[in-house]
Amino acid sequence: MDKLTNQLVISKLQAAFGDKVYNFSEPKGLLTLETDRETIIDLLMMIKEDEFMQFIYLTDITAVHYPELEKEYAVVYHVHSLIHNVRIRIKVFITAADPRIPTASFLWNGANWMERETYDFFGIQFEGHPDLRRILNMDDLGVFPMRKEYPLEDPNRVDKKDFYFGR
Repeated sequence: MDKLTNQLVISKLQAAFGDKVYNFSEPKGLLTLETDRETIIDLLMMIKEDEFMQFIYLTDITAVHYPELEKEYAVVYHVHSLIHNVRIRIKVFITAADPRIPTASFLWNGANWMERETYDFFGIQFEGHPDLRRILNMDDLGVFPMRKEYPLEDPNRVDKKDFYFGR
């Protein structure tokens, strides 16, 4: 059996999706790429079902909030080929005005909980999810706490005042 390399994965993805996959990089050897919300499910299905690559293990789905960007939310998928011990990170950037992306819960049962957690903390709507509701926060919490819309510290805390530290 041939060894699965990042370059081989890139070649297969570019052959299948062309310019729908882009911004390839390899920070610390981890292949990272971007795609759009219209392509993500086809891409995930292809890398999972490809008989050679076999990215069958979904490690995580999460999000990152970049308030300075035009598309300020990145939904991030980490997928692992256990056969080859190769990991891949896939990012999909979406806007705050339309924070939705298709669900991957029909590909991996574990995606159900990961998507609920990402919804709970970032407000990302996973379309087609069988039970998209809060999982860790209170149901009546009116905010999404991992969005960078709030100060990191309470400015009214007296134990954080400089004069307590001799400044």
